[in-house]
Amino acid sequence: MLFGGRNRNGQNAGEDKVIAMNRFRSGKSLSPIRQAEAYWSALRKGNEIPFRSQIDPRGLENILRQTFILERIAPGIARFRLAGQALNEMAGMEVRGMPLSAFFTPGSRSELSAALEHMFDAPAIAELTLNSEGTRLHASQEARMILLPLRSDLGEVSRVLGVFVSEGNPGRSSQRFSIAATELRALTVAPTQEAAASSDATPAATPVNAPNPGFAETQARFGEERSVLDEARSLVERQRRKADGKQAETPTERVSRDTSRGRAAKKAPHLRLVVSRD
Repeated sequence: MLFGGRNRNGQNAGEDKVIAMNRFRSGKSLSPIRQAEAYWSALRKGNEIPFRSQIDPRGLENILRQTFILERIAPGIARFRLAGQALNEMAGMEVRGMPLSAFFTPGSRSELSAALEHMFDAPAIAELTLNSEGTRLHASQEARMILLPLRSDLGEVSRVLGVFVSEGNPGRSSQRFSIAATELRALTVAPTQEAAASSDATPAATPVNAPNPGFAETQARFGEERSVLDEARSLVERQRRKADGKQAETPTERVSRDTSRGRAAKKAPHLRLVVSRD
């Protein structure tokens, strides 16, 4: 920085201002975030969200210290499944198993919860600009975080690939951050997902006994049930056919039918009751 004012002849005019050099950052501090986003985008097949099982640590070798994996455990709440050493240093302890909200001040946790819920449901990419709490010995520092949605083995969006970039932990104590800005970028939904999510689409008729899609077991389906009116019509039709059959019977056929019934009655076996009083 340059300080002016010593030369009163005006030769140093304009040199009495302090210029903040942070405006001329090379962007190196954001490179881990951009690397993680590029790696995540390369794993996408079309518009699909990548699976957690696709993440290979070798692809993030340069930024593993700042990388973490989250698991959704409740609406708006996610905990660390894996975390790099840089996050443990910022927290001053092992963060695996802890909720992500442990890094945030109480006033920022509701905003974090809303960002997480939108990221899982949309799905979307969440990028947060953070500020650490300042102390008498250490000023507030800026940090950045990106959250990239992932699918679990079951296909649901419940995992997160994240990167946390901070200027370090000079106090060697647990750090907590407030949210200065939140950027949510909605992702393009795959055509199959879009068609399934559309409320205007009419579901196609499922054939009887067809296997169910997805992970559901095959279920036996019943055929179409006949209504009470159809049963009544069928009963009337059977009665009408019987009546028509009796009317069409000739006298000769009736005599022959009675004769055959008489012969059958004579030949039919019967019981004989014998009483003995001896």
